[in-house]
Amino acid sequence: MHVQEWLDTVPAAAVYALVGLVIGLESLGIPLPGEIVLVSAALLSSQHGGINPVVLGACATAGAVIGDSIGYAIGRKGGRPLLAWLGAKFPRHFGEGHIATAERSFEKWGMWAVFFGRFIALLRIFAGPLAGVLHMPYWKFLVANVLGGIVWAGGTTAVIYYVGVVAESWLKKFSYLGLVLAVLIGLASLLIVKRKAKKMQSAPQEAGAEAETVPAAAE
Repeated sequence: MHVQEWLDTVPAAAVYALVGLVIGLESLGIPLPGEIVLVSAALLSSQHGGINPVVLGACATAGAVIGDSIGYAIGRKGGRPLLAWLGAKFPRHFGEGHIATAERSFEKWGMWAVFFGRFIALLRIFAGPLAGVLHMPYWKFLVANVLGGIVWAGGTTAVIYYVGVVAESWLKKFSYLGLVLAVLIGLASLLIVKRKAKKMQSAPQEAGAEAETVPAAAE
């Protein structure tokens, strides 16, 4: 059963709670499909009068901010031994390469890595714990965490909701052409932000590769 179909079978209050919980756990550092659940719930809200998109966006934002803050506290207390333990337990998500990439992003971009990390699956899981491990000042982390949570969770909910509403309206008038155009318009705004976030992530990787090449050439 698809996520959206399953969400359609539970009460609205359960949908709000589930979205907030999944996103919160993902932000805390547990690899869960937070973005998939949020997109499915937002699309469902455009077709289901019982689910308020404003409440949904607020719950998603709260889950993102609270989860990241808990992850920050855990990372600050656990330090690098915590990352080593996670790497041993979950090598697919917390391998040395993943951690090194996230660290380079934080070293180069600081609090902006927390903000734009919301739009990248890898950094969305790492942002809170890694910011704590690296002892980023909490006020900087909190500002980036709140702004990133609002833009990502609230923005994603709003875009997907209106795409669903417009698609349903256009389908009645223009059949599948309306659906295609509505989806393209809605996804374009998300792709712009995601592209910028990916550029921020790839820049530290390229810098790290160049740093490794220079010593090799010198030898």
